[in-house]
Amino acid sequence: MRWSRVCIESVAYQLPYERVSTRALEDRLAPAYDALGLGPGQLEALTGVRERHYWPPGTSLPAVAAQAAERALQRAGLPAAELGAVVYAGVSRDRLEPAIACAVAAILGTPPDAWLFDLSAGCLSALLAVVDLANRIELGQIRTALVVAAESARETVDETVRHLNANPSLDAFRLAVSTLGAGSAAAAIVLSDASVSRTGRRLLGGASVTAPEQHGLRFLGSEQGLLGQAPLRARTDSSAILVHGVHLGVRAFERFFTELRWHPDDVDRLVCHQVGSGGRPPVLDALGIPPEKGFSTVESHGDTGAVALLMGLAMAEEQALLSEGDRVALLGIGSGLSSIMLGITW
Repeated sequence: MRWSRVCIESVAYQLPYERVSTRALEDRLAPAYDALGLGPGQLEALTGVRERHYWPPGTSLPAVAAQAAERALQRAGLPAAELGAVVYAGVSRDRLEPAIACAVAAILGTPPDAWLFDLSAGCLSALLAVVDLANRIELGQIRTALVVAAESARETVDETVRHLNANPSLDAFRLAVSTLGAGSAAAAIVLSDASVSRTGRRLLGGASVTAPEQHGLRFLGSEQGLLGQAPLRARTDSSAILVHGVHLGVRAFERFFTELRWHPDDVDRLVCHQVGSGGRPPVLDALGIPPEKGFSTVESHGDTGAVALLMGLAMAEEQALLSEGDRVALLGIGSGLSSIMLGITW
């Protein structure tokens, strides 16, 4: 897929104030650790996560999503009244309907002809929403658009801790490691038609591949019927996802380079979604990207789901790691399994 008239105007993020160290989380897991003979430091060694952030109990997802959106709009110098579309792309949600995008749009004050909808594709939701809106811009249907996502890890982690302490087993712990590394955050990105862009940062195109036969490697939901009838449970076969995910990422990478006619040496910065720090080296190595060109947020923020890529891009810009003209690649590998890779000329 290629685009000739899509630009990135801004990227922004919002973090909760509460920080939770991995050691503090392990203290809560003392009954399970004692039963399994595990010592402190096990979780950080497996995930690389030192700490993560949590929203306060009862936090409104539309409210924190809107905060990130407002930051992105302010940086873009774009009033919400000019948006042609708002898509909410977080894995976390506090309702089945109406769309969270509608609540965010009401807070922002979008025009009555704006497209408003939610998009759910796991950790790839934000990238897939970017692709959808880029297509609409390329077709001339809209001129500006916003993708926003918010993730809340507290509730699922609390349930996971409760379940592990009540039913300790090494297999349950193995399937819970990824969930215990989750963090909370919100992020947003503003896209525009090149004719009204202030930045000229081109979203060039990309590639997508899937392996739906691996959909059972990750589960988040109710195991007793519809959502809302029972606590959310999460289980992830992290080692299997790493193996199959790296393979899928390489396939996406190959298609990406063919589509954009890039070479690995052309990539100045790679921002990818990380479930844990252990997955980054094999991904970079398999793609032929030097470690110094990668960018990581997982150690200090945990796995922030669909927010991770947008937040990583915003943080890379904030830390002056992106220069005008840089070729930036965004790589998402999500449960399902599916992978999307997009290219930007910054």
